[in-house]
Parts: sequence; structure tokens; C-alpha cells
Amino acid sequence: QVQLAESGGGLVQPGGSLRLSCAASGEIVSIHDMAWYRQAPGKQRELVARITHNHSTNYADSVKGRFTISRDNAKNTVYLQMNSLKPEDTAVYYCNADIIQLRWVRSDYWGQGTQVTVSS
Repeated sequence: QVQLAESGGGLVQPGGSLRLSCAASGEIVSIHDMAWYRQAPGKQRELVARITHNHSTNYADSVKGRFTISRDNAKNTVYLQMNSLKPEDTAVYYCNADIIQLRWVRSDYWGQGTQVTVSS
């Protein structure tokens, strides 16, 4: 089985920074795309940023220039550096990974979510 463990959420003032981490563990052969999504109260889950195995990235327009996604393939870990945070960034942030397991089974996995609250 595979698990995604997220960390790094919390309460921060507007203009502040947070760094989220998500580590994948289990019977993993390789990981294709990794991504961060978020879901605010009363809203649909939305893509924040995505990174390929070769480190190509794309971002939601609302976070471009403020957030940076990166990954360490040796550690099966993806990061989200969030700077210049705004109250509208408040949401539960979810890690997502497209994982190849033993016997070449390919599945999509989600973390449990970590709360990010931006408030003064």
C-alpha cells in the first residue's frame, strides 16, 4: 500500500510564508506527476500547482509568482513554498501523486489534507 503524509500547514498572517511537504511511502516503483490542490469552505477543490518527474511545473493563475512547487525524487517528496500569502489562500491543501507500484500497478493517491489559514 502507498501513503502520502503531508505536513507544514498552520496559521500565518497576511504577507507571511509557509512551506508544505508531502512524502510518499510504501511499495513505490516510481512517481509521475505530483501536485497540490486546495479546497476552501463552500468551494470546489482546485489545482494549485503540478510538477512532472522531470520538474516541469504549472501553476494556477492565482498563485503564480507567489508559490513554488518542487520535488525530491530520491525522497519521493513534493514541496510547496508559499510566499506573500493572502486571506483568500485559506483552505485545506491536499497532496496528489500519480504512482507506479510493484507489478506496475498505476494509481492516483491523495494525502489527508493540511489546513492553511491566513488571517491577522
